[in-house]
Amino acid sequence: MSAALQLPLRLSRVWAATSGTSALQPLTSAVHHIQRLRPQVVEEPQPAAEPVVTYAFYRKHTEKLLRRYLYASMQVGRSPNILGESVGRGWVSSRPVRTFEDALIFVLDVEKCLKKLSALDRQMISRILIQEYTHAEAAVLMGLSIRTICTKLPQAIDRLTEFLAESDLLVLPN
Repeated sequence: MSAALQLPLRLSRVWAATSGTSALQPLTSAVHHIQRLRPQVVEEPQPAAEPVVTYAFYRKHTEKLLRRYLYASMQVGRSPNILGESVGRGWVSSRPVRTFEDALIFVLDVEKCLKKLSALDRQMISRILIQEYTHAEAAVLMGLSIRTICTKLPQAIDRLTEFLAESDLLVLPN
């Protein structure tokens, strides 16, 4: 048996015609008949789609906020909880912290957001953003491939940015 498409006998005369409009008449009447049998679909107006929220633009803001967190935690006398060990370097913050209580509240709020992340996300953020390891060095330390680090780190930063925005630590424009 051949793999060619075989038409029913009643439609074969349409394809066998070489000229003239009389051969096309059964085909056009069949199309009109099918259109009449098909139920008329009334299209309802679609509600406006919600815009997709992406936090990729705010990654640098999150990195700066993490540096401010590191500096504030050193001022408070607390080793950053994400590192699990003391760090000897701090950064200058452009945001003035007026009192010790303000710094402590800021540190605790950032730690609460960091605890919402998975252990792998916290470790990647700790190694690369706070301790400033390269992607290759962090991959060796964590036992992952560089490709995995390059793929998952931006996603982790975006999740952290979302948590920081929800807790009003990072104000995003509307």
